[in-house]
Amino acid sequence: MQHPADALLLFGATGDLAQRMLLPSLFGLDADGLLPPGLVIVGTARSVLDDAGFRAVAQQALADHIDADRLVPDVVTRFLDRLRYVAVDASDPEQFVTLADAVGDAARTGLSIFLSTAPSLFGATIAGLNRAGLSGPNVRLALEKPLGADLASSRIINDAVAAVFPEERTFRIDHYLGKETVQNLLALRFANTLFEPLWNATGIDHVQITVAETVGLEGRTGYFDGSGSLRDMLQNHMLQLLALVAMEPPAQFDATAIRDEKVKVLRSLRRIGAGDAARNSVIGQYGEGAVAGQPVAGYASELGRASSTETFVAIKAHVDNWRWAGVPFYLRTGKRMPSRHSEIVIQFKPVPHSIFATKGAVTQPNRLLIRLQPAENIRLTMMTKQPGLDRDGIRLREVPLDIGMANAFADTRRRIAYERLMLDLIEGDPTLFVRRDEVEAQWEWIDGIRAGWAANGMEPKPYAAGTWGPSAAIALTERDGVTWND
Repeated sequence: MQHPADALLLFGATGDLAQRMLLPSLFGLDADGLLPPGLVIVGTARSVLDDAGFRAVAQQALADHIDADRLVPDVVTRFLDRLRYVAVDASDPEQFVTLADAVGDAARTGLSIFLSTAPSLFGATIAGLNRAGLSGPNVRLALEKPLGADLASSRIINDAVAAVFPEERTFRIDHYLGKETVQNLLALRFANTLFEPLWNATGIDHVQITVAETVGLEGRTGYFDGSGSLRDMLQNHMLQLLALVAMEPPAQFDATAIRDEKVKVLRSLRRIGAGDAARNSVIGQYGEGAVAGQPVAGYASELGRASSTETFVAIKAHVDNWRWAGVPFYLRTGKRMPSRHSEIVIQFKPVPHSIFATKGAVTQPNRLLIRLQPAENIRLTMMTKQPGLDRDGIRLREVPLDIGMANAFADTRRRIAYERLMLDLIEGDPTLFVRRDEVEAQWEWIDGIRAGWAANGMEPKPYAAGTWGPSAAIALTERDGVTWND
């Protein structure tokens, strides 16, 4: 743990992420008394504003994204008084001296920097920070994705960062790691004796991880069409979820131990290349259809031209180590799906022998469903006897045991994922941030898949908006006797 920051420097302070997530998150922390009393928040972007103008932008962001009953006037005023603003063109290193003046002694005593800019500006921004003296031993830097488009470009970015900020002061953000239920994976596995003895190839048949979106391009045309679902969603969020599901128990709860175990998983992923990409992966692109009863255009129509970018990807993966040998991990993500949800399904193996079969009863294997969004929930399905006299045989029924987070913790406010990440950045705790070797292990695996697609001439298969992707995605699991949890 490092020294708490005396100032937070927020790049991209007038952008969409800042208004939807960062400023509301910082307000939530301030309202709960979690920010250091003297913390100053300095926003910066190209927009020409003064302090009052930025405070007006922030106040509107709070009004748009926070429930009115939480906007207590005195608390809002206290938060807005923390805010300063300096207009800077990040491509011009000479302008960074004004940022140094704004943060003052914090560059020496404790400064956190949140960098949410285009990757093309990372190099110039880091050079400008260094030139202005904003890179000393008490300065830490948080980076928002995308961190490259492949392993080679990721290394260029990481090298540029490492030249100024050592790894222990570099905080790479994956906002999924800030979600309460994602963090709860560690507690679920390592604070309960119930699951861990079965959390392996002996007890688990397969794992499914789904991140489904109902939206299309939503104003991200340039970025998404150059990225696609594999790099936009699976390379970061979904591989982090897989690593948390599959990791070995760390020796202790600290950043190094946890991230060491995640890296081992990522390096154990079986490579998918030219020989098996066509069999173990499916890509698709949505056409016109209907979502929530409303007609929507196809991807090419939204884009305004034909494209070979995938908006859906499904992959059958394997973790080749002692714990997970032979257990398939099915990963699926897509846009214009029938519903928006992110979930992890742990499918346990059936009982080795059913004593109820002679009585006409059918048993189903237990299933653990961890829902990340939209509503956080943990559900375990169990077999129970259906009430009755059993004159015609025993009847069994699958019954869910639910831990609805909203119900179990009704007295606790559900936080935005960025609240936890922003607080950890300010306090210098890197546990929920991604280390360089994690990022590069992820990219190495993803690059192999993309090379396999190219070698096989794979093009996205069409699917109608509002469906669960191409029919080949169903075949991907059903040839193994598995059905997607829709």
